[in-house]
Parts: sequence; C-alpha cells; structure tokens
Amino acid sequence: MDKILDRVNFPKDIKELSINQLYQLASEIRYFIIENTSKTGGHVAPSLGAVELILAMHYVFDAPRDKMIFDVGHQSYAHKIITGRKERFGTLRTFNGISGFNNIFESEYDVLTVGHAGTSLSAALGIAVARDLNKDDFQIISVIGDGSMTNGLVYEALNNLAHYRSKMIIILNDNNMSISENVGGISQYLNKLQTGPVYTTIKKDMWELMGRLPDKMGHKTRDLARRVKESLKNFFIPTIFFEEFGLRYLGPLNGHNLEELISTLKYAKNYDGPILIHAITQKGRGYIHAENDPTKFHGLGKFNKETGKTEVSENAKVKYTDVFGKTLVELAKENDKVVAITAAMPDGTGLSYFRDEINERFFDVGIAESHAVVFAAGLSLTGKKPVCAIYSTFLQRSYDQLIHDASLMKRNIFFVLDRAGIVGDDGPTHHGLFDISYLRTVPDMVIMSPKDEDELRSMIKLGLDYNDGPIALRYPRGEGLGIDISGKIKDIKLGESEILIRGERLIISAIGNMVYPAMKAAEIIKEKFGFIPSVINARFVKPLDIDTVISLENNHTDILTVEENILSGGYGEYLSRLLTERGSKLNVSSLGVDDVFVEAGSQSLLRERIGLDANGIAKRAGELLK
Repeated sequence: MDKILDRVNFPKDIKELSINQLYQLASEIRYFIIENTSKTGGHVAPSLGAVELILAMHYVFDAPRDKMIFDVGHQSYAHKIITGRKERFGTLRTFNGISGFNNIFESEYDVLTVGHAGTSLSAALGIAVARDLNKDDFQIISVIGDGSMTNGLVYEALNNLAHYRSKMIIILNDNNMSISENVGGISQYLNKLQTGPVYTTIKKDMWELMGRLPDKMGHKTRDLARRVKESLKNFFIPTIFFEEFGLRYLGPLNGHNLEELISTLKYAKNYDGPILIHAITQKGRGYIHAENDPTKFHGLGKFNKETGKTEVSENAKVKYTDVFGKTLVELAKENDKVVAITAAMPDGTGLSYFRDEINERFFDVGIAESHAVVFAAGLSLTGKKPVCAIYSTFLQRSYDQLIHDASLMKRNIFFVLDRAGIVGDDGPTHHGLFDISYLRTVPDMVIMSPKDEDELRSMIKLGLDYNDGPIALRYPRGEGLGIDISGKIKDIKLGESEILIRGERLIISAIGNMVYPAMKAAEIIKEKFGFIPSVINARFVKPLDIDTVISLENNHTDILTVEENILSGGYGEYLSRLLTERGSKLNVSSLGVDDVFVEAGSQSLLRERIGLDANGIAKRAGELLK
C-alpha cells in the first residue's frame, strides 16, 4: 500500500486528503513515532494520544499564519512530523538534533518554546490581545492537557481571558493522566464531564444518526445536531465552570474521531469569542505497551519496539532516585512526623515507594509546585516534617514561596531536588543548572549535594533530622556509582566538607557528582605535571566549610572549584567571596556552566563539551598552572 506519509511534508499536503486517508495517515504517523523513538527515547504515550487532534487542527487551520500552541509540548510529535521536520525526526532529543518539545528557534510552526506545564493559555491570550490591537484576523489554538489544568497559572490566564473575551480556541486534551494518574478536584470535575452516561449515549446515537444521512443532508443537519446536543448537555452536564470564565464549552468529544473533530474545529473557527473544546483521548493509543503502561511511556529512553522493554545494561547500577525513595521509606517508618509531597511525579521523584508503603502520609498535589511549597509550610506549622520532592527545574517555579513561605518563617521543610545538573536529552527546559544559585540567595537555606549514593543516604538522614529551617538536597539524574549501600547509614556533620586527597600547589574543590571526576582529574594531573593536587568534597554550599579550604592554604597557590551548575551565583562564586573576606591569597578559578542555556544531548557528551569531566577538569587545571 502506498504510504501517505511519504508525500506529506507540510500541512498543505493533508488539506485534500479524504477522511479515510487521514485515518491511514494517523496510523502511519504512529508507526513512525514508535519506530524513531525506540531508537532515541522520547515522550511516546502523550504524542501517540494526540495524533488525530493534530491532524484535524492542521486540516482546518492554516499554520504558521494561524498560531498553534502546545502546552508542555511533549504531545506534539505529529505536529513536528508534518511541519517540515520528518526527515530530521530521527535526531529527536539528540545533540544538534530537534527538540523533544516545541522551540521557536527550530521552526516557524512552533509558536512558543515550552517544556513546563501551564504556560500555553497565558501566551495565547497575549498573542490574541496583540492580534486584536493590530486588527489582524488569524486564529489562535492552544492545546492543553488535563494534567496541566492542575497548574495555577492556567487559572490566572482564564481569569484574564474572562475580562478580555479575546477570540481563541482552547483544546482540552483529556486523557485522565499527567505523567502519573491525575489527582484532585479538577481531575474529578473533568471525569464527571466526560462520563455523564445519559448525555454520552444520546450524543453518540444522534451523531451516528446524522452520519447515516446523505452527504449534503448530513452536512447541513450536523449543525442542527450540534445545537440540540448543546441543549441536552445543559441538562446532564455541569459546564458552568468553564462558561463562568466566558468560554463556550463544546464536548466532550472523541479525540480520535476525525469527522467529529474537524466539524467541531470548523465551528470553533467561525465562533466569535473564546471557546473550549473538550476532547477525550487515550494516552499511548495505537501501541499496546504504551496503552498498558502510559506512565512508563510518558517519557523514556531507548526501547524495544516489539516488546516495549527499555534497554538495560547488564552492569546497570542503582539509580539515585531509587536510593532516595527507598531510604526515605526506611527512615520515615521510624519517624511518624515525616510526610512526603510530590507535584504530580511520584515515579519520577522516587516517592512511589513512599506512596505504596506509607500512603496515608503521601500527598500528590498535581502540577502545582508553588502550592506544594506553601502546603508543606502549612504541614510544618503543625509539627510535621514535610519532604517536598520536586525536580530541580520545576522547583524554579516556586521561588517566591521558597523565600516568603519556607525561609521567612524558618519552616522545617526538607526540599529534595532530583535531576539537579545536566539531565540530558530533554534539553534546556529540563536541565537543573540553576538550583545552587537560586537556593543560595534564600536566607537560612541549607544546600547539600552528595558525591555518591552512600553519601546521599547520609544526607537524607541529616535532612530529616535537621530542624532549624529549610534544607535542600540536590542530586543528579541517572545511575549511581555502584557504591555499596547495604550497611548502616553513616552520619555526616552539617556544613562539614572532607579532604579526599592532600596534595600541593592546586586545590580542586568539587560539589556533588563532580567529586569523582575531580579525583580522576587529580590522577591525570599527576601524570602530566608530576604532582598531585588536593581534592575536597565540599558536600555543602550553605553553610560552606571555608575553614577546611583555609587550612590547606600554606602549600597551595590556586583553587579550582567544580560544580554542575550555572557559574553566576554558584558555589565557586560564593567560595571566592568568602576567601576574599578572609584575606586569602589563593587564586580562585571556577569551572561550571557559563552564561548559556545547555542544549539537549547525552549527559556524558554534554559534560565533555562543557569540560565537566575528568579531562576537562585536568585541562582547566593545566591552564591555571601555566
């Protein structure tokens, strides 16, 4: 059979296709996504669930003149494939390849650079207001998942939209999932909307009846059917929530029924005002492994397309995330004040272990990081010890709450930042390269980072025991080093670093996962320059152990700090200031990430290019010594 996808490169190529051909194209796109992501990894399940939605959008609207905005962007692979990026799709999420999300620097069809939830409606409204000021007439279509509807930014945008009443189309892509299963009142409300049994049955029967009429007659009567359906809806389904925001509500629709989607989008295109189309989709649709386990296939690495199993090295080591999750459960069983909070990511943060074993003290607040921090503050006010586990890149969204609600009140909250540093293939929206800098500015905030999985366990214990204000633990994505963690958890002292190598001339002071590369760099320096430098495992950014550094000053001239963080406001900059204040003669140089956004690529490749591997550290050390 002739592949339709072979002759589809841009949206104009689908405009003349029949409905049957569009269904065939949807099937081909799904196969194409599975074939390619099995080699690169990616957000498989979300994109498989949105294929018909995207085809219907491009069939009805005229991008790039009409603006299509995808919230988060992890569901937009079909959009990429039919907007000129099909030939490069095999480079998805690789260095110098195409982004796993939407990126305005990648294509004129991408209206908004995204990666975090809840931004699409605010941006869409801004574009709509500007369009109206300019007296232009293009369409604006925003696709937002039901998971993003738990984010407070969405309601700030809806509240503003109710005031401006700007014409825009919101497509609510409802698959009952964010990354993990959705929680909360919004999820329950949407579920109520899509499962009204009487209305759903009547709507289905009416739509099928109209579809059996002759083409001309059926086309004319579908508008009538829509009006009758809307009247029935008001009897059976409480849509007032959206309508109070000034939105015309249409739905719920079958998000995989192209006829219904196209007809509804055409109606929305001509509607004079903001409108919300509620489409029910299946996450992972068309790929049985993703349908059965949409959480796993939300975002994953390479996998076997036949079996759905991910690639696992025979020498795979335990992941930091799992060490955290299991250790927290172990310690929380001994302390009933410990409660665990996640922002819609129990699996990604390792809190699924806590959820499964101590469920009554586990709280998933949805994609609501700012709320998570204030919620934790409230828990702490009653004597609980909240463990707030949020990815480094997502905790950025709670900066005001970290200052105003955690630190100002000196709340005993334990912040645990997974994915600190370079995360790899998800790229600049997901790298955790700012947390040392943004946490360091917060008064009374303790910041610690372990060199390995054994030290991670020690810091988890310290974080739970610490009761003098907020404390933060940052650790990297991926596997540990294979260190034995079967023994008793060791105690470490707050704010105390450790000297791993006592040498001469040069001090290398590294934080977190940069410690072992610094140790290897010391060996390279010995081979190249004939001496061994001192190496410090800093452990803590705040409080910073300046005394240990000063104690090595007599037979050293230089110090090189190494951190997997932006240099501005980072560990090295802080150490330099403290040394200056102490009148130190040490010449300070810092190695980290310069004033740039780091692109996508494997962790090892990116560290090599930035110079955050053993060879890079040794090279910088050589430059200092010269």
